[in-house]
Amino acid sequence: MFSQKDRRILRDLARRKAELAAQPVQQERRRLWTRLNRLQAERPMVWIFEIPWHEMNAGEELTLRCEGERARPIETALRRELYHAAHMPDDLLIEPFFPVGPVLTDTGFGIAEEVDIAQTDAVSDVVSRHFHIQIQDEADIEKIQMPTVALDAPAWDREQGLLGELFDGVLPAVKTGLRHTSIAPWDFLVRLTGVDALMIDLIERPAYVHKLIDRMTRAHLHRLDQYEQLNLLALNNDTYSGGGYQCTDELPRPGWDPAHVRPADLWGRTMSQIFSSVSPAMHEEFALQYEARYLNRFGLTYYGCCEPLDRKVGILRKHVPSLRKISMSPWINLDTAIAAVGADYVFSLKPNPAVLAADPWQPDAVRRDLEQTLARLKGLQVEIVMKDISTVRYEPQRLWEWARLAAEAAAAAA
Repeated sequence: MFSQKDRRILRDLARRKAELAAQPVQQERRRLWTRLNRLQAERPMVWIFEIPWHEMNAGEELTLRCEGERARPIETALRRELYHAAHMPDDLLIEPFFPVGPVLTDTGFGIAEEVDIAQTDAVSDVVSRHFHIQIQDEADIEKIQMPTVALDAPAWDREQGLLGELFDGVLPAVKTGLRHTSIAPWDFLVRLTGVDALMIDLIERPAYVHKLIDRMTRAHLHRLDQYEQLNLLALNNDTYSGGGYQCTDELPRPGWDPAHVRPADLWGRTMSQIFSSVSPAMHEEFALQYEARYLNRFGLTYYGCCEPLDRKVGILRKHVPSLRKISMSPWINLDTAIAAVGADYVFSLKPNPAVLAADPWQPDAVRRDLEQTLARLKGLQVEIVMKDISTVRYEPQRLWEWARLAAEAAAAAA
């Protein structure tokens, strides 16, 4: 499965990962993330993800040396993690093991996006897409099917055995189960209905829209039920989902069984990005009341992504008692958001990634903005999350410097 050359490369990378994971700073970061998520933050936390890796290969650090097709994805994951740790001084956590997720089959929702793609950079996965309309009326809603999930337990055992043997004596290969529980019902549906048609239907055909989102919600809950029945869920309080790390001592919930993890022992997350310009009342009626049926299965939850939620915190308070973190995108009114969130939730601040594409790069302006924003957020529970980074103009040092500036601003705001 792995040539001697590939084994040597992968084991060396895994050894470096294990050394990083064992550093005392890792435990300190976990402690600080836990304090933040307990709403007792000692300082703002900083986290970077959704990185344009195709633009980051300074010094050939990300160039793959393995030759085997089976080895190269593993090498990619390890090299990116080591690169992140070396160049971006945020509050990255390094797991002291190599995760081995379950081997599943999933029939899906019976319908998938049909899309035309336009690219401006052949090596980038950031593309423009034109979606073909597939759902236009109530009859089309039946195209959405309830997914069927099955576990291939022998294949999962084989995968763990293979990676365990590869990394033996260097880094444990650990079965992790399913840890990422984020869903985005409307982000999927709008690719089938079209944006303009959906916005009009909210007004002209509300009964149709309710039937559509109800069926999609039931499909997600059906999948979650199977995950639980198949005992596939794993604790996710040391990973991340739309914001920073979810370290907490409040999960799992009392009465949990280590042999059978429940949704109540986990973090959950939903979002409705396409509802950015929809009123709070419509967001509540056509999105949140359905998302709450999913979110309230979980012990703690994170809400949102790129949609501005500064005017919608009230409906979140009403429907999601498990809410702990709220995404605050670049399109919020900061004063409105501060007043709405207060110190009751983690303020998951999302700076605009467009600063990394500015011509020229302006680090002094970035520093001032970070310092001024954190001064206004003084007394709140803050994480700074740089994500959705489409480009750094093939100058990876921009993101390195942003990370340093954010870390310095966070330390000064303690």
